[in-house]
Amino acid sequence: MTGSMSGSMSGAPVVADHETTTSATSGDASLWRVVRDQRKTILVAVVLSVGAYWVLGQLDEWTLAGCIVAGVALGLLNHLATEYWLLRIITSGQEPTRNKLAMSTLVRLLVLSVVAVGIAVWFWPEGIGLLFGLAIFRLIALVMTTMPLLKELKDQ
Repeated sequence: MTGSMSGSMSGAPVVADHETTTSATSGDASLWRVVRDQRKTILVAVVLSVGAYWVLGQLDEWTLAGCIVAGVALGLLNHLATEYWLLRIITSGQEPTRNKLAMSTLVRLLVLSVVAVGIAVWFWPEGIGLLFGLAIFRLIALVMTTMPLLKELKDQ
C-alpha cells in the first residue's frame, strides 16, 4: 500500500493517498471497478506469465514455469484484494485507523505467505519459482503504483 499515514497507533484516523482515490470518490466499490482501474497491472501479470511459459517451456521446465505463474497469480490476487479493500474504505467515507490497516494487512500477508511457502515446499525445488514470481510481480506492481505518485509530486 502506498500513502502517507498520520495519527497515533491507538486508532487515530489514517489518510492514504492512492492511485484509485480520485476515481473512487463517486459511486460504489465493486470488483469490476478494481479490475478496470488495474488494467495495466493485470496486463503486466499476463505478460509475465506468457513470458515464463515461453522461455521456460523451451527449456522443458514446465513445472518451474507453472510455479512462477502461480507466484504472479498470487501477487495479482493480493494486489487486487488490497485495491478492493481500499476502494471500499474510500467509497464508504470511513476513516480507517492504523490498527485496522495493520490487522488487515497482517492477515492478508500471513495467508499469502502460508499459501506461497506451502506450495513452494510442495513443488521443491521448482517451487522456489513461485516465490520468485511473487517477488518479481510485487516489485513491478510497486513501481507501477508509485510512478503516478512521483509524477504528481513532481508537478507540485
